[in-house]
Amino acid sequence: MRVYVPLTLSGLAEAHKNGELGPGPLDAYAVTPALREWYVSDDIEELEYAALGRAAQASLRLLAGHPEAARRVVVAVDVPDGAAVADPDRGLDPSALGEVRVAGPVPLSKAAAVHVDADDAEADIAAAAAALGAADQGDDDARFTVDGAEDHDLMWFGVQEIPQLLG
Repeated sequence: MRVYVPLTLSGLAEAHKNGELGPGPLDAYAVTPALREWYVSDDIEELEYAALGRAAQASLRLLAGHPEAARRVVVAVDVPDGAAVADPDRGLDPSALGEVRVAGPVPLSKAAAVHVDADDAEADIAAAAAALGAADQGDDDARFTVDGAEDHDLMWFGVQEIPQLLG
């Protein structure tokens, strides 16, 4: 099963140093039944892209406390079926769509790719991270700024490129 783990660049550096994502439990995103129902598609690539998008939103939340690290990071990893579990009590909660939990650490060797914002996205991502609190309180201008982060697609990198990303 492919899961998408939201991180920051410092989190990616820690995972690279340790050779694993963890310790567990890890919050991640995947194609869950609730995500399938919400997205209304049978195309697995579209569904995985939606899960990646949910992980990017979670990465933005991780940046809220560290706006100087204004790049979202998501690591796509393959875990055994059943290793990632959705909370049945939050199944249709809009804020939990696609959310899963992986019980233990995941070796970085299981990573399929790393997705990171491009350099030219940093100003928008920093602004979105700074605006999250106000957006959560209902500020429409802040919500517009946060939504602007979604205008930037994450770039794809091979796992072997992690040292250059951290460089």
